[in-house]
Amino acid sequence: MNPVLEPLFRTVRATHPKADLRLIERSYDVAAYHHRDQKRKSGDPYITHPLAVATILAELGTDDETLCAALLHDTVEDTAYSLDELRGDFGETIASLVDGVTKLDKVKFGDAAQAETVRKMVVAMSRDIRVLIIKLADRLHNMRTMRYLPEHKRHQKSRETLEIFAPLAHRLGMNTIKWELEDLAFAMLYPKRYDEIARMVSERAPRRDLFLQEVIEKVSGDLREAKIRAVVKGRPKHYYSVYQKMIARDVAFDDIYDLVGIRVLVDTVRDCYAALGTIHARWNPVPGRFKDYIAMPKFNMYQSLHTTVIGPEGKPVELQIRTHAMHHRAEYGVAAHWKYKEEVGAPGPTGKVKPGNDMAWLRQLLDWQKETADPGEFLESLRFDLSVSEVYVFTPKGQVIALPEGATPVDFAYAVHTEVGHRCIGARVNGRLVPLESRLGNGDTVEIFTSKSPDAGPSRDWLKFVKSGRARNKIRQWFSKERRETAIEAGKEAIGRAMRKQGLPLQRLMSGESLLALARDLRYPDVSALYAAVGEGHIAAQAVVQKLVASIGGVDSAEEDIAETSLPTRLRGRPRGGGGAGVVVAGDADVWVRLSKCCTPVPGDEIVGFVTRGHGVSVHRADCTNVQQLKTQPDRLVEVSWSPSDDSVFLVAIQVEALDRPRLLSDVTRTLSDQHVNILSASVTTSRDRVAISKFTFEMGDPKHLGHVLKAVRGIQGVFDVYRVSGASN
Repeated sequence: MNPVLEPLFRTVRATHPKADLRLIERSYDVAAYHHRDQKRKSGDPYITHPLAVATILAELGTDDETLCAALLHDTVEDTAYSLDELRGDFGETIASLVDGVTKLDKVKFGDAAQAETVRKMVVAMSRDIRVLIIKLADRLHNMRTMRYLPEHKRHQKSRETLEIFAPLAHRLGMNTIKWELEDLAFAMLYPKRYDEIARMVSERAPRRDLFLQEVIEKVSGDLREAKIRAVVKGRPKHYYSVYQKMIARDVAFDDIYDLVGIRVLVDTVRDCYAALGTIHARWNPVPGRFKDYIAMPKFNMYQSLHTTVIGPEGKPVELQIRTHAMHHRAEYGVAAHWKYKEEVGAPGPTGKVKPGNDMAWLRQLLDWQKETADPGEFLESLRFDLSVSEVYVFTPKGQVIALPEGATPVDFAYAVHTEVGHRCIGARVNGRLVPLESRLGNGDTVEIFTSKSPDAGPSRDWLKFVKSGRARNKIRQWFSKERRETAIEAGKEAIGRAMRKQGLPLQRLMSGESLLALARDLRYPDVSALYAAVGEGHIAAQAVVQKLVASIGGVDSAEEDIAETSLPTRLRGRPRGGGGAGVVVAGDADVWVRLSKCCTPVPGDEIVGFVTRGHGVSVHRADCTNVQQLKTQPDRLVEVSWSPSDDSVFLVAIQVEALDRPRLLSDVTRTLSDQHVNILSASVTTSRDRVAISKFTFEMGDPKHLGHVLKAVRGIQGVFDVYRVSGASN
């Protein structure tokens, strides 16, 4: 036997004792021969990759045909070995698996233009789910060795992993793969956020481990007394799932991390319920947090009892109670089910589930890809269908329709048919009339009323409450086709109204250049598309106005720019020269000089001066976004240089990016105050992904002090980035 294969075979013997080891060895020999002259980006021999993929699959307990296909999965694509030769050497099944993975390798994810190729994946998956399992293992090993790729490739692959592959692993119940893919992609895409969470986890680990040990000992002791054989252990916390919970539950890191997770593994389903009773006898359960996924398994065959109790010191403790077989299925999902030919039928007393249930989802997806003309819409449907939480509702004829959690009768109407959605005017749920924005629950029977009017169509208000990507897309498409002109006019009027309300200079701000630049920043092809987006309610008019004003450096700059477009006048003597600003104008030391607020220059920055009307010389950084516009009037540009004195004061703007938490703003302002800076203005926004972005403008006498200020702010818990900003460029 080849000694290289010994670790693989050791795993295979443990997880799949009946596997044909000779066939696996022959597959390795063929793959090693054909990849013999190839190297990976890391410099390792190429065969190390198929061998690593096969080892991952062996750990999941897959069958020997899957392991052979994993070893051979790149031969047809990357070597002279043909599919016909492979079919002759290894048979039809292994050849079709390799062919499916080869087609899958050509799939590109992301842009709507590339979405067409996602269909190949769906077709390959529906023929044999093992194709996707090999591809997931292949992606996992590639993610582990991603550091050898160029940065843009790393980001592209990581985004695909988070958007497509990790949700597919979840859909197939393969949690071990899902968690590792998520953490690897998270670390690659958002290294600063990942490092900050890792640092916060490591700081709290010792205290938390003591509490965890206390809970485990008490649960184990209670179960021993009740004569229930059980394994009790702590549940690992995955960094990406901690971050996702911060976003989903809108709570701070401490509230999630202090929530201790315990897993109880028992022998039988009866023991699961007995263990639950024993635990509830010691600690009070939290109302509404009990879930019975044994009686009603999740879509990916996951079974377990979930409960949250108020544990020692009044802290909440999350518990999952399941049998060893359920645990194996929860970790490895569909990959652990090569015995599925024996395991037919619904969940029985042993908690077994037929993996074929998952094939129904694939068949449904296959039907969708046949009926959907637009590949972008199909990709959106796929992403929606990979959403984690679902509710199952019935049509009046008893057909089951799966919708995302929080879905409404409008989502249901669009899931039935696009025209039913467009013409929907009312709904009856369980025989009672309900508003269209009502949330549907599991088991509801929904009946939709439609309008017969030829002008019937959706309402813009629906976009505020629909949950499914399919419904959202269909509503937007209807408005963009039927009402584009009306929307453009409405959008233009809304922006004008918002500007007039703030007393802003309409003509200047709504010039073609400013709006076109903003439209492109917001990913709209032209100004008309931006107006239409405002008219259709995709973006608020107020937000557009704020971004327009910000792009030219705030309200003051907007007024300054108006002044700068007027004719120059002779500068009159001012009571003070440029000394206070620390800048002198070449050839005239007695000119009033003003540091521009749009880019806040400080000594050391390259600067240019611009003669304004009645406001002396305005000084900008050479790389300020407004300088390009000023260069169109070269006769008004003057040479300026730094000459700071002891009483010179400079404005500095910094941006702080941090994982949101309570008291974050007070910690940052206290730190700035400790550094003896005078804060003039501050603004804070928190994005949907729990990132707080704070901007501070403050006065500073010595610009060299800025480095100390930035270092002090970077040391605050949760802060992962802080830097100086100027106008639109950092």
